[in-house]
Amino acid sequence: MIQAALLGFGWWGQNIARAVQGKSDRLRFKVAVTKDPLSTQHIADSLGLPQVTDEMAVLADPEIEAVVLATPHSLHAPQIIDAAQAGKHVFCEKPLALNHVDALRAIEACRTRGLTLGLGQNKRFWPSMVKLRKVVASGVLGEVLHLEGHYSNDHSSKFFSDWRSSPAESPAGGLTGTGIHIVDAFVGLAGPARRVRAQVHITRKGPDPRDATSVMIEFASGVQGYFAMVRATPLYWRVHVFGDRASVEALGENEVVVRHLGGRVERYTYPPVDSLRVELDAFADAIPKAGRTTQPYPISLAEMGNGIALFESIVTSIETLQTVEVPQ
Repeated sequence: MIQAALLGFGWWGQNIARAVQGKSDRLRFKVAVTKDPLSTQHIADSLGLPQVTDEMAVLADPEIEAVVLATPHSLHAPQIIDAAQAGKHVFCEKPLALNHVDALRAIEACRTRGLTLGLGQNKRFWPSMVKLRKVVASGVLGEVLHLEGHYSNDHSSKFFSDWRSSPAESPAGGLTGTGIHIVDAFVGLAGPARRVRAQVHITRKGPDPRDATSVMIEFASGVQGYFAMVRATPLYWRVHVFGDRASVEALGENEVVVRHLGGRVERYTYPPVDSLRVELDAFADAIPKAGRTTQPYPISLAEMGNGIALFESIVTSIETLQTVEVPQ
């Protein structure tokens, strides 16, 4: 059992705690770090989770083996580095950082110390996406030519914090809230991006925004792709991979459709899983511990860096209204 600290106990940090505490046999939170413990005391009590306000004291605690970050985006990279310097393994909610340079610094801080770095891209663990990747890896699609994606929801209306409306913390419309999951899916399927063109159309700003963001990508592999996200609209997820012999489409968490040349169609439906617990269990399994076999975290460090390179380039393209070369 990995003893961990949860840094950030807002809406998403609470979701993480509920998914893990008393349910996982691999990871347990010893403490939660929050700036306002009184406001969340009832939730902490229901989970048997002590709260503190001193992050550095937690990093100095020798019983804490790992930290899980559910903090504002701009804090991720410096907090990863601080945790790594304290010898702690790190699981960071998406995005890993807000720019490529900071992402590489955070990755290197963990790599050079032999520490595990996990990234909170829970859609990777949806049954639909696990099946989609297996179909792509099988070669049944033939030559992969094109990717399409869309992820939208209404969380920006239901769950609001001031930092989530800040262009510095949450740039490019829904990119940090939803689009970053498609970025991760695309990089995991097609590899690093070469260039990108993106735009956002805003009809209302503020705590309940209305905007739509569109992104077109050319990958270094030659694959093309595009995706979009809307704030706010009912939940919708789609990732579609097109090959010259077949295509595979993930719809929501649990549905997959494979379409073959000649008209044959295969449809799959899978039971739901708690993707937050699955990804944190995978993180725990990737932490070296005596007497057990370690499994690599399913998102590689290279993919983490490539994802933020594409993320930053999307933001730059929107700001400049130009096609942007993605840093390699």
